[in-house]
Amino acid sequence: MNPADSPNVNDAAASTVPANSAVPAGGSAPAKSAVPAGGAVPARSAVQGDVSDATVWDVVIVGAGPAGLSAALNLARARRRVLVIDSNRPRNAVTLASHGFLSRDGVSPMELRSLGRDELANYPEVEFRKTVATAIVRDGDEFVVTDRTGTSRSRTILLTTGLTEKLPALPSLRTFYGTSIHSCVACDAYEYADRPIALLGETDDLAERAIHLSQWSRDLIVFTNGIGVITAAEEATLAARGITVDRRAVQDVAGDRDGLSGIVLAGGEIIAREAMFVRPLWQSGLGYADALDLKSSADGLLVVDTEGRTSAPSVYAAGDSTSPGPQQLIVAAGAGARTANAINRDLLGL
Repeated sequence: MNPADSPNVNDAAASTVPANSAVPAGGSAPAKSAVPAGGAVPARSAVQGDVSDATVWDVVIVGAGPAGLSAALNLARARRRVLVIDSNRPRNAVTLASHGFLSRDGVSPMELRSLGRDELANYPEVEFRKTVATAIVRDGDEFVVTDRTGTSRSRTILLTTGLTEKLPALPSLRTFYGTSIHSCVACDAYEYADRPIALLGETDDLAERAIHLSQWSRDLIVFTNGIGVITAAEEATLAARGITVDRRAVQDVAGDRDGLSGIVLAGGEIIAREAMFVRPLWQSGLGYADALDLKSSADGLLVVDTEGRTSAPSVYAAGDSTSPGPQQLIVAAGAGARTANAINRDLLGL
């Protein structure tokens, strides 16, 4: 399990930076102009209102998972003044090892975050605020960001708070979650190659997930818990790949200190399995940004262009809260870097 970002639940270690100037490093702000949604960012207006910090940041990033940290690093290197808000309670905190991140394969998500914050401590352009964002509102050409410690003003906003997840209601599931029960197939399936695996979910996309998981093991049983939808045609396709579908209700999972040992059905029967992948239900947790009226997809993910621009001018998003949703850490980090580049160029009016 290591899809990427925090819910809100925004991460960050508190640190201090030198006194803040009102003009971003790298030159004066571009001339003010009307801009369509997703276009270049308007020039900053004079600071107004009752805010606890007189600084006007170039960017406020809400969420410091891989997408947010990567964006902060690249923006700092572009000499942009950046405030990062996060509470350091990521969804993948229980995961002991994440995979697929070049030069960091096997590192825990929490250690990866810590390494990222340590690197950013070398840049005085970046400030971390360990708290939770509660509201963001537009005020002329700027934004007022409220968190539990006060308010801040910014020229642009980057949302990287990721998703929250709801897992199937099994009493012992969380005991093994992050060790022998996972949600990200691409992240964690390699360790269970050719071993007996279960897939559990209550949605209508289980067949697709099962085919994906069968790349690592054909010893696979799909449990619908009496809720998940697999059509007769899909079941035939899965059977052709040696995948079994079990539509009975699931009562719990079984295991010990060594990990998962089986799936407990409602009648008490235990089906031996060494690992399980679950299909959670995800929510974006973006209530703090409701006033921005951002366009979202049918499944609640933020709609962005190829560079992370949302439907609202000067508001950007990257990571799990954007389509296609949960993704590997390195993919989220790449999205953060790409969006940081777009923000810097938009601030220049390019």
